[in-house]
Amino acid sequence: MSLIVQKYGGSSVSSVEKIKRVAKRISKIKNKGNELVVVVSAMGDTTDKLLGLAFKLNPDPPKRERDMLLSSGEIISSSLLSMALRSLGEEAIAFSGAQGGIITSEVYAKARIQKIEVKNILRELKREIIVVVAGFQGITPQNNITTLGRGGSDTTAVALAAALKADLCEIYTDVEGIYTADPRIVPEARKLKHISYEDTLELASLGTRVIHLRAIELAKKYKITLHIRSSFTEKEGTIIA
Repeated sequence: MSLIVQKYGGSSVSSVEKIKRVAKRISKIKNKGNELVVVVSAMGDTTDKLLGLAFKLNPDPPKRERDMLLSSGEIISSSLLSMALRSLGEEAIAFSGAQGGIITSEVYAKARIQKIEVKNILRELKREIIVVVAGFQGITPQNNITTLGRGGSDTTAVALAAALKADLCEIYTDVEGIYTADPRIVPEARKLKHISYEDTLELASLGTRVIHLRAIELAKKYKITLHIRSSFTEKEGTIIA
């Protein structure tokens, strides 16, 4: 039995049908005897829509309230995915970042994870329950909600994998792995089966958006094996190790 942390990006959970597809994938992996912690981003362009609402009401929205607002996107998707899993007969529970024990610095919009208190997650895993955690967010020691900035859900997933000593961290996105060039622009781009942390860091620093720079830095520091793959196919992706 393996402990696997999975992360699904906004494009993977952008509609009811896509959430159902993700739930079926998770159920299949769970039924192979694995323990699962699943991190989700907000649905599609939810974050941009919420920001748009904020700026319509206030040209300079307070940072604390803005983070509270934006954190709701991931809470919605985690709740819906948990419901979808239950409809398949799986035991699942949704956690906000705070309920998942993600403690951050007090810098709004660009908070850093300081520690993760995993007792709530471990309690549910011991009961063989799938834990769905809202990505991109945490809570300060003073109980203020914070967000982690761009790529925050990737960072959440890798940090949880490190804290839980997971066997694998899978990052699901809308491409099948890391390519020699953007396959949406360069048709002859070749998918890489394996790549090192160092080479991935270089790609991320040059603007590759498959996984965020901070998440790679964490993976390298704690030696977390990453599997970058598509949520829309069953094909193997790219292993970062």
